[in-house]
Amino acid sequence: MNVLLISPHFPPNFQLFARRLKEAGATVLGVGDAPPEDLGGVRDILADYCHVPNMSEYEGLLRAVGWLTHRHGKIERVDSHNEHWLDMEARLRRDFNIFGQTPADLDFNRRKSGMKEIFRQAGVPTPPGESVESAGQIRAFVARHGFPVIFKPDVGVGAERVFRVDREEQLAGVLDYPPRRYVMEAFVEGELVSFDGLTDREGGIVFCASHRVSSGIMEIVSEQRPVHYYYTRDIPAEIEELGRRAVAAFRVRERFFHLEFLIDRQGLAWAIEINVRPPGGYSVDMMNWACDIDLYRLWARSLVCGESHFEYERKYNVAHAARRERFRYRHGHEELLRELGPMLVSHMPLPRIFRVAMGDSVYFLRHPDLPALRRAIALIEAQA
Repeated sequence: MNVLLISPHFPPNFQLFARRLKEAGATVLGVGDAPPEDLGGVRDILADYCHVPNMSEYEGLLRAVGWLTHRHGKIERVDSHNEHWLDMEARLRRDFNIFGQTPADLDFNRRKSGMKEIFRQAGVPTPPGESVESAGQIRAFVARHGFPVIFKPDVGVGAERVFRVDREEQLAGVLDYPPRRYVMEAFVEGELVSFDGLTDREGGIVFCASHRVSSGIMEIVSEQRPVHYYYTRDIPAEIEELGRRAVAAFRVRERFFHLEFLIDRQGLAWAIEINVRPPGGYSVDMMNWACDIDLYRLWARSLVCGESHFEYERKYNVAHAARRERFRYRHGHEELLRELGPMLVSHMPLPRIFRVAMGDSVYFLRHPDLPALRRAIALIEAQA
């Protein structure tokens, strides 16, 4: 099986997926904007690589994949692990008749407006929202749902270009210049909880997990708040039920998924969005540490060998607890290393592209007892 990876060197932790694909028997090919000498350890894994300096021009990417096809035969899978390249992946699948999601699928699982429609059809509660293009539509939405309201790009990554309007004075500026290709949504206050996992070729969920986030992504990004999130050993029953319903409705096949829900003050869950890709940062590694497994290997064997049954147990709660350089902290790094002891799995500075949303540096923790994990997070975050 020929498997094509777009930008195979990034994110760095996903280079392990390339290795696991090769171990499973795949011929691993790559295309990206990095020169071959900048690929790092993944360079020796790839059977072939095509350097495309300008990846934003689809025609150049199309020619590169055609060249790799000429050299190695039909490409049977393509992936990138990265939100930025989802559109390119989908177009390549369509143009080379490759299994997996196509541009038609992205209309529903990448556009906020499409997501809401699928959530509604599946009976999964989602905050009221609709596409808006004019001042009249915005006024009518506020009249129906009141303040606060959220404006989100119909296609966006994380909290990029998302903003909240709380009162009439703020709304006036928006009405003067209505945003284009935006979805307007009623604000729901609550705790952000995920439903993450992996499906097999038929869409069956073969692995799942759930994490909780310290604050809303919009607030973390816009206010540069301290940030932590942690995978819990137990998945809230309602989150798992609604998550499984959504994964089936979106027809997720042989892919990771990342669903975000808000649990409001009444304990009701509201679906915010789905991402048909692995959860961001080092989340896959955190799920590995939670279960003492290798999801990169399981994913590769599912893709290459069609395996669809995995044994695992959630043994630990696992946290990403970050620090930001702009804060002064009560406990220094060396003191933390002593205090955290065997609970500390790893620590590192984060790649710059992750830092706005995920912090400048991170400590990864795991413990079977959730209160103990939370106390360790508080120790890391305590400011001077």
